[in-house]
Amino acid sequence: MYKLVVFIPEKSLEKVRDAICSAGAGKIGKKYDNCAFYTKGIGTFRPKTGAHPYLGTVGRLEKVKECRLETIVPKKLLKKVIAALRRAHPYEEPAFDIYPLKKA
Repeated sequence: MYKLVVFIPEKSLEKVRDAICSAGAGKIGKKYDNCAFYTKGIGTFRPKTGAHPYLGTVGRLEKVKECRLETIVPKKLLKKVIAALRRAHPYEEPAFDIYPLKKA
């Protein structure tokens, strides 16, 4: 299993969550699905020359209300979930992390 953490503009949270959960993320045992956790915060970025940002202006530091969404993904579905994340996420370069989990 892996923990997937992705940063998403607030208004796109449900779209991205639905996409990755439909691809197999967020299942705990046989009785729960769509399991995820999110927190709100502020993300920053500066688009460089050649970028086509969803939000903001090239060359200017931007501050955006974002959510940090966390969920789990089985190893066999990781590529499928990441592909779904990239299709659903509005950013040209979505920021996400993948952490391997150990069984306790």
